[in-house]
Amino acid sequence: MTQASLPFLPFVRPDIDEETIQGVADVLRSGWITTGPQNQAFEKQLSEFCGGRPVRTFNSGTATLEIGLRIAGVGAGDEVITSPASWVATSNVVLEVGATPVFVDIDPVTRNLDLNLLEKAITPRTKAIIPVYLAGLPVDMDRLYEIARAYKLRVIEDAAQAFGSTWRGERIGKLGDIVSFSFHANKNLTSIEGGALVLNNEEEAELARKYRLQGITRTGFDGMDCDLLGGKYNLTDVAARVGLGQLANFERFLSQRKALARAYFEGFTGGSAHQLGMGLPVADFENSNWHMFQITLPLEQLTLDRASFMKKLHDEYGIGTGVHYPAIHLFTLYRARGFAPGMFPHAERFGVSTVTLPLFTQMTEHDVARVCAAVNEICEQNRK
Repeated sequence: MTQASLPFLPFVRPDIDEETIQGVADVLRSGWITTGPQNQAFEKQLSEFCGGRPVRTFNSGTATLEIGLRIAGVGAGDEVITSPASWVATSNVVLEVGATPVFVDIDPVTRNLDLNLLEKAITPRTKAIIPVYLAGLPVDMDRLYEIARAYKLRVIEDAAQAFGSTWRGERIGKLGDIVSFSFHANKNLTSIEGGALVLNNEEEAELARKYRLQGITRTGFDGMDCDLLGGKYNLTDVAARVGLGQLANFERFLSQRKALARAYFEGFTGGSAHQLGMGLPVADFENSNWHMFQITLPLEQLTLDRASFMKKLHDEYGIGTGVHYPAIHLFTLYRARGFAPGMFPHAERFGVSTVTLPLFTQMTEHDVARVCAAVNEICEQNRK
């Protein structure tokens, strides 16, 4: 059987078991499908996962970042330092609260915020830092928080991709300041759409609850007040039931993803792509949850560009891929704010050369070998 005749292999596929599907049907039949008992149970289990810290759920990881900034008191006139190598929501939420995003280039090895450059970007207007844990790999949290404490800065961790990742044996979310998770369909744990905010105390948790639903507080049977400007960010019970089913399987998910990531490293060792200079992620099997497996193409050694490479994988080998992420500061919205090419060269190089390969729990190591063989073959056939 040739590669082209094999079933199409997407770059991601959610893993939702029959028990969860039946659970969703039960929620639909219950008549309580918006925020209710399933959501309360989901928040309780998420809190336990994060060492007992208060957790509030939201309808997206973007919402959690925005509300995290608001709880931290970030607003007009403030600056927030973050990475240009992320989904654009990371910096869009800074603009949404009226603050100014300040980008710091990435470390070309870890692909995360370069902490060696962080202090140079701090000004009297800096209020917070949003580190991004790209593909599930955390930054050096010891150093991050040492800097944050020295300058009295809040940290809103963009851990959208890092549910289940760890730092020095402790789960992300169990330590630190405000932590934002995403449960989008392509994440290691999904509620279809959704997210969660891990907070420091009940006061912050109460603020999060108010921001989540129009700033409303109810008392008794008919008491209602609104004392802050909130939005409509609540998670439905249908989504929460999916999340509960995912939590029940999460340790299996994590183990399978790590095994697949190891297979990728083995599959690329000594191959044509690696010999030509293809970049691989840091092989951190202690801290990363292996949300994605991203290579950087050795474009200077190839006769084709990234789009052509991805098209060949798709059309000739039946393999899907993704791009995560173009450098944020080169989008039109940010160029209009004074950002320009050349300002963050490592993020720019990563943004034009990265390709996200398939990695999901229903894959086998044979599937990984298939991807590695295809990548090596395309590189060998199109080398300069």
